[in-house]
Amino acid sequence: MNIKVYTPFEPATISEKEHIVNFLFHHLDQYGDAREDIHKAIQYALKETASHGGFVIAGELEGEIAGAVVINRTGMEGYIPENILVYIAVDGNQRGKGIGKTLMQKAIDLAQGDIALHVEPDNPARHLYEKLGFTNKYLEMRLKNK
Repeated sequence: MNIKVYTPFEPATISEKEHIVNFLFHHLDQYGDAREDIHKAIQYALKETASHGGFVIAGELEGEIAGAVVINRTGMEGYIPENILVYIAVDGNQRGKGIGKTLMQKAIDLAQGDIALHVEPDNPARHLYEKLGFTNKYLEMRLKNK
């Protein structure tokens, strides 16, 4: 697998970004967000908007994206994890081949500091996160303002 890493210092082209947005939109399944929200997370990671940055990883097989990860830096070292895993997805036809694990390990290696993530209890990826050492420290609660 060919792994590409995009950062504020080595950004993706417009077409690469759109390809990653479309990939995530299609392969996040029921755990996904709107295209514009995925695009915002990538812009944040690449510091195209006011942000602390982050990075985007795309794993390719035979020139096609097989998996992608988006990590945003929080800027809150010490009291909140320094990074948040915003998105990870693997092509449905490529699942079970270790692509998600490879991409997550690359993200862990690149991240400076701790990584937080949100995962639905029924998401099968939860088992991957647990195998990689993620634990459930808190119950998340949210207030939706409007």
